[in-house]
Amino acid sequence: MPKTSPVTGQLKSLVGWGIPFQSAAETNTCDTLAAASKFRASGCKTRSPDHVMSYLYVIWLGRNLRQKQNKRKEQRMKVNKWTMGLAALGLVSIPATSSAEEGKANGLLTALSSTTISGYVNTSIHWNTGTGNESLPAHGYNTQQKADGFNLDVFKLQIEKPLDEAQWSAGYKAELLFGGDAGVYGTTLDQNGDGSAAAVKQAYVSLRAPVGNGLDFKVGVFDTVIGYEVFDAGNNPNYTRSYGFTIEPTTHTGVLASYQVSSAVSLSAGIGNTIGPVINQKANPPKAESYKTYMGSVAVTAPEDWGFISGSTLYAGIVNGYNTGADWDQTSYYIGATLNTPVKNLKVGAALDYLSLTDSTVGNNEEEDATAWSLYASFQATEKLSLHLRGEYAETDTALLGTGTGLTGGNSKIIALTSTLQYDLWNNVLSRLEIRWDHQAGDGDMSGWGNNTAGGGGAGTPATYTKRNNVLIAANIIYKF
Repeated sequence: MPKTSPVTGQLKSLVGWGIPFQSAAETNTCDTLAAASKFRASGCKTRSPDHVMSYLYVIWLGRNLRQKQNKRKEQRMKVNKWTMGLAALGLVSIPATSSAEEGKANGLLTALSSTTISGYVNTSIHWNTGTGNESLPAHGYNTQQKADGFNLDVFKLQIEKPLDEAQWSAGYKAELLFGGDAGVYGTTLDQNGDGSAAAVKQAYVSLRAPVGNGLDFKVGVFDTVIGYEVFDAGNNPNYTRSYGFTIEPTTHTGVLASYQVSSAVSLSAGIGNTIGPVINQKANPPKAESYKTYMGSVAVTAPEDWGFISGSTLYAGIVNGYNTGADWDQTSYYIGATLNTPVKNLKVGAALDYLSLTDSTVGNNEEEDATAWSLYASFQATEKLSLHLRGEYAETDTALLGTGTGLTGGNSKIIALTSTLQYDLWNNVLSRLEIRWDHQAGDGDMSGWGNNTAGGGGAGTPATYTKRNNVLIAANIIYKF
């Protein structure tokens, strides 16, 4: 039996690169060369097997080198795509590089490979039935500018590198807002002290320390820790916001720590400058330099072995601090729950918000409050069609609901019903139609809605608004990317 040379034994692996291999005992040298080089050389002479194997080895080395070069080229293209995209947004610059700086390019590839860019464009159409839009129900982001017309609510751009599974993991998130709702959000002010049409929603560094299951931190500007609804309308069951959302804080500048105790329990606690929302604004003056805002929350999720209720959540939280915009100390209490039901695709929810105010300069009472109850029901009828209902009751003796201040017995009361039909016809597009009814249930001391019926409103002549019911029909189209 002929012996197999070392080169022959090593080169039998060439079959994996598409080079057919046969030993010299199985075919002649010309056939081997022809199979390897894809052509038959004229006048081919028989050569030794080791000579042929050396020739094939040279071919394999050339192919392997070309594959590595192509891979490096693809990596550079990926870097270029990310870099060009970020450069178009003005977030990075593109310096001239040389081959000596290829290591830096590889570092950039590593940094950007886990970075994601996402966001949405949120548009709406409002029709306020009846006449008179000078005074509207004061639920969140229901501004006079949106009434009876077409609106760009907000454009959000999010850039994020999330935490990975490493023990000492680090990342960041930046969310930028543009449009009418950005001005109302109010984290950044223009030169006149008004909300800018461009705002920072969140911008923080995220860190993880290897404490227990992992202790996560957010350092910078982050969303509040309480609430059933959020600013991103597409993540809420309804388009318009509840009164509970309206009386909650929205964002804070500070440090937030979060800890996952188990699969069922998570905790959060933080400290910030103020209730918000203006970034970097401090409580001093008028408060002491050491005056800060404190917050905490707990979330409980039903285990999988709890039957139909598994996956349901119970959430509670509290935020206490100074509100620079309203010039009062406030404490916000929240408790809410989302429950699965025995009925397939039906979920229900409930939320309670209570706001306690002290040292207020608004109204006639030193201590004031506001309360909002909300009930929710969502039914996924088909893969694309869903229905969402919300009922609300809110009362206050503050101006937060836009119906007057200092009313005897806190008799500023509102009932609201909202019905939303959502149909996801296009990919990445959320489209819904909503009807909302707001009713003033308090006494005649409440300031109504609509237009001024007394022609007043000037110096010494109070305006009079008498509309007690308001019906809004809205269409909402959101594209998420």
